[in-house]
Amino acid sequence: MRDTATAPATAAAVGPGPGAGQAGARVPAGLAAVFLPAPLPRDGRIVLWDPDGGTPAALPAAEPTELTVVRRHGSSVRRRTTPALSVPLDAALPLLVHARHDPAAHPATACWGAAALHALRLTARGRLLPGLTPTGHDAWRAGPLDPDDLAHLRAIAAALPYEGHAVPLPGPGPLRLPEPEALLRAFLDAVADTLPRTPAAPHTAGRPFADRRPQHLPDAHDWAAEVAAGMDAGVRISLRLDLSAYDLFDTGQDTPAQDGASGTDGAHGARLRRAGAAIVQVHSLADPTLVTDAAALWAGGADTAFGPRARVDAALAVRRAARVWPPLDRLADQDVPDVLALSEEELGDLLGVAAARLAAAGVAVHWPRDLARDLTAAAVVRPAPGSATDGTGFFESEELLQFRWQLALGGEPLSEAEMDALAEAHRPVVRLRDQWVLVDPALVRKARKRELGLLDPVDALSVALTGTAEVDGETVEAVPAGALAALRDRLTAGIRPAEPPAGLHATLRDYQLRGLAWLDLMTSLGLGGCLADDMGLGKTITVIALHLKRARPEPTLVVCPASLLGNWQREIERFAPGVPVRRYHGAGRTLDDLDGGFVLTTYGTMRSAAPVLAAHPWGMVVADEAQHVKNPYSATAKALRTIPTPARVALTGTPVENNLSELWALLDWTTPGLLGPLKSFRARHARAVENGEDQEAVTRLARLVRPFLLRRKKSDPGIVPELPPKTETDHPVPLTREQAALYEAVVRESLLAIETAEGMARRGLVLKLLTSLKQICDHPALYLKEEPARAGTDRLAARSGKLALLDELLDTLLAEDGSALVFTQYVGMARLITAHLAGRAVPVDLLHGGTPVPERERMVDRFQSGATPVLVLSLKAAGTGLNLTRAGHVVHFDRWWNPAVEEQATDRAYRIGQTQPVQVHRLVTEGTVEDRIAEMLAAKRALADAILGSGEAALTELTDRELSDLVSLRRTS
Repeated sequence: MRDTATAPATAAAVGPGPGAGQAGARVPAGLAAVFLPAPLPRDGRIVLWDPDGGTPAALPAAEPTELTVVRRHGSSVRRRTTPALSVPLDAALPLLVHARHDPAAHPATACWGAAALHALRLTARGRLLPGLTPTGHDAWRAGPLDPDDLAHLRAIAAALPYEGHAVPLPGPGPLRLPEPEALLRAFLDAVADTLPRTPAAPHTAGRPFADRRPQHLPDAHDWAAEVAAGMDAGVRISLRLDLSAYDLFDTGQDTPAQDGASGTDGAHGARLRRAGAAIVQVHSLADPTLVTDAAALWAGGADTAFGPRARVDAALAVRRAARVWPPLDRLADQDVPDVLALSEEELGDLLGVAAARLAAAGVAVHWPRDLARDLTAAAVVRPAPGSATDGTGFFESEELLQFRWQLALGGEPLSEAEMDALAEAHRPVVRLRDQWVLVDPALVRKARKRELGLLDPVDALSVALTGTAEVDGETVEAVPAGALAALRDRLTAGIRPAEPPAGLHATLRDYQLRGLAWLDLMTSLGLGGCLADDMGLGKTITVIALHLKRARPEPTLVVCPASLLGNWQREIERFAPGVPVRRYHGAGRTLDDLDGGFVLTTYGTMRSAAPVLAAHPWGMVVADEAQHVKNPYSATAKALRTIPTPARVALTGTPVENNLSELWALLDWTTPGLLGPLKSFRARHARAVENGEDQEAVTRLARLVRPFLLRRKKSDPGIVPELPPKTETDHPVPLTREQAALYEAVVRESLLAIETAEGMARRGLVLKLLTSLKQICDHPALYLKEEPARAGTDRLAARSGKLALLDELLDTLLAEDGSALVFTQYVGMARLITAHLAGRAVPVDLLHGGTPVPERERMVDRFQSGATPVLVLSLKAAGTGLNLTRAGHVVHFDRWWNPAVEEQATDRAYRIGQTQPVQVHRLVTEGTVEDRIAEMLAAKRALADAILGSGEAALTELTDRELSDLVSLRRTS
């Protein structure tokens, strides 16, 4: 018959079969369990009985019966029949497992629960062997059991109280109870015979060891005896590989038989091309420290230690192993199954699946201790021979770099000759550097096809910084070499503070000197960089110092928002007196007679005058508030890219406002090509990082970006002592009755329209709804588009909870001679606030996007001098660049969708040069969409350094129910 000595290995074969007990059923307290074996193991039953003589209550799947037990009677014992419940084994298993951890269970039942768990674990490990009952029927048995399994079995047997084996053995003579260990062993066999016969196994009649119905196998007695002997064998085998004859293969000679091994294939009579030998070792299961070669065991030298059956058990173990790996069949033809000659193919097979299959069958494969396994491959990028050796020359050159596989042994690169020899190898073990080396076929393929192509300098630098590269769609380790490695080391080394340049009339702080050193390194290498310090940490003065340190004859072009022209000019005149500075802005702008120094222009002027600016030589181009060119497809960003320069510096406090494409836009301008095309950047880096799906992608992107972007925060340990305390407070504000009525009406009407809209129309309606609700939260007059005069400045505060609270805040701080900045995203609201405060005789100015540059500068001067204690500002027009350290209070009248934008606005006051504590007040209307936005912003701020969402646009994708939950007015107590 066909050999079926391998147990079913499906996970489903471990679950209880038909008739299992109902979920939640348990053995009643006080009932003892006893196992009754049967001729067919799977017919065995668990019987529950009451040692106190009571009648057990009914249980699911249990049948009432009577049980004959042995009970004490005075000083003797006698049989006694007692009511009991008989439970089929598959239904009893859940009951026993539950009883194992039930403190109310009888000790005998708890012990049988431990036995059930042990049996289930054996089955789950595949410790099942087929066998025959005394009547010749198929039955699974538990085995083979290793020493730990046997020890656990004996521990349970020692703990089993007499009630758990109180059924007397049949036959005449004195009463005898079953030995606990033998009874438990029969129970393990019964569980093994029960579980594989579940609906997960085939039920075709006539299939031995699959059908629940017994199959009579009268011709399988010899086979069953062998399996049974193996199940209870006291030994196991392993294979020790010997490669001492492997050198002969290199000469192409046939290897004669040695050490008792056959040099021919017994099945075919063909000469083996021997690559080595597998030596059979025998291990004692009772004492794992006992091990000997099969040759010594057959010679009789180990009989005392292993016992007289060891040779038989070892021979059977070899036959079982041959069923897993057929080449071992050749050992059966030898008088002593001690050494198996191996061909190249067989040796290679043992490197892969064969070793895994043998290990699963309990046969370990031992390779020689001196066999080297540390042959590795890495994709190496290096400049071509004769290329420049310093970083500058490397990057400015147009030469392509070599990209190829480099193999190493023990971390030491192989020579070209060694890789050539490896490429020609057709065997799994080769001789390299006077030692045997285990070779993965994949490494041989890399040695044969070393060249991976050529990389341009920018791509090579990206590979060097991330340490990875894409090869045939797979991410592999990449290593820079030569000048590229030197450049990588320079970029990733720690930054030492630079010496301040001559001509700088200022004392730079330590972190500013480090920023200067970093910018000087990057611009000297022709790489460019983004200085992304928090607002107020002195980016302007650091760039002025960089200009002086570079000492180039060509001027530096600074492109910035119009509101910052005056600030740049004042800072240059203050910190670098004598350095020429010119504004290229307005009708009379000119570049004639330009002699070094600085040229200041706005983004708008740069866009319209890009050809003129591109025709002039620049020593450096600086983009201040560089988030203005975060869209690489905008006309402004395209115009900026047309201006040639050897050094590009981007300044921004928010390198990423909404998504990582903005970061790509900045760095692709400072160092063109560094991050590759935008499409591939989003596919490889941005999408995985923004979705939070791949931590490895986050790490890879950080390694690539970190050398080109210097980011310092006000909370950094080296900066915190430089700044006074900052206190942030959210002020909940109730809606007035007019606001609440407007809010609910707009929500109701808008949601009805949104439910019937689709696509872009729906998105537009959602954005309109959100804008309307935020305007109502600010003031009804803003939503109704009422002019201040028509809205009635004398009663504006009564119509808005926010405006009433603003009056309270300003009354308090003005009484203390304080100053405040009031930010709002709506110019219309700014005008209402200004008109309201002017009506209360509060000195106030309004700065927004339409304010002329000269007037902006006068407003800043008036505020900084204290002449105007309150400055109302449009968030987008005045949220960056201004230095307003006179303010001790910052009020955010409404909430912006991105916390970074609010923080930039706060940084107008909370910056280097501030000497007083800064209090930040955020006004939030209770129960409204603003309330929910505040919660979202708190979470978003916590994640802003890693993953940023897409702000207001993301809310347009909410479902109708989610949108309703977001905007519906919630009543507050």
